Amino acid sequence: MAKLKVTLSKSLIGRKKDHIATVNALGIKKIGKSATHEDTPQIRGMIQKVSYLLKVEEI
Repeated sequence: MAKLKVTLSKSLIGRKKDHIATVNALGIKKIGKSATHEDTPQIRGMIQKVSYLLKVEEI
């Protein structure tokens, strides 16, 4: 199964609480930090919800 590298590219300041919680659930706390996840429908849904804050690469 493919892996996704997810990087936070914009600040979480002033965002909706559920968007902040989604980014934190992806395992990212600071701008420029990355997390690697399996490419599952659940992860894709989380990424889609906050896509404007993230940079996603396929590994």
